[in-house]
Amino acid sequence: MVFRFFPKTHNFFDLFEKQVSHAVEAACFFKEVVSRGCVTEDALSKMAAIEHQGDDVAHAIIDQLNKTFITPFDREDIYALAKELDDITDMVNNILTRLRVYDIRTVDKNLVEFSVVIEQSVRAVSRAIGGLRNHKNSQVVCDACIEVNRLENVGDAMRDRVLSELFANSKDPIAVIKWKDIYQDAETVLDVCEDVAHVVDSIMVKQA
Repeated sequence: MVFRFFPKTHNFFDLFEKQVSHAVEAACFFKEVVSRGCVTEDALSKMAAIEHQGDDVAHAIIDQLNKTFITPFDREDIYALAKELDDITDMVNNILTRLRVYDIRTVDKNLVEFSVVIEQSVRAVSRAIGGLRNHKNSQVVCDACIEVNRLENVGDAMRDRVLSELFANSKDPIAVIKWKDIYQDAETVLDVCEDVAHVVDSIMVKQA
């Protein structure tokens, strides 16, 4: 697969790479926090700051899109990519907030496992976004998207397994409700990563 050369006068690639870097930072910090097992106010504030930085870049992309006549790829794909990348950071932030609201203070091995897969998936998304800049990176982009899709399947299997264990073993209905929400949100992050991969796949096909 060969890309046409993209115009070099626009900074969309810089902005997308900056936006995905915030998603990676959020995923890494999420793994760090859940591995400690207690969401402090400082942790919430730090994650919120990361999420706000991601929002700022998403707004900058849309602003640039509104001002630019010739774009490196379809305007609809630029908008979709900015939105889906923003959703990754938003979802990770939402899980941390939910943990705080639900007053979860223990290390949960299943959530730690989810956090590892989430980080791997977001890093694969980052590789895919970074590869869009150069048409010679088409194989890198393709491989990264395949990895995101694989990890989403891993997440589906993990969700089904941990929910089955939760329903079978927990005697506390409130705890079941809390952890069901948390596990499903964690798997949703992987769904959103896959949505990003689908947008990237669409860009690649259109530019071939």
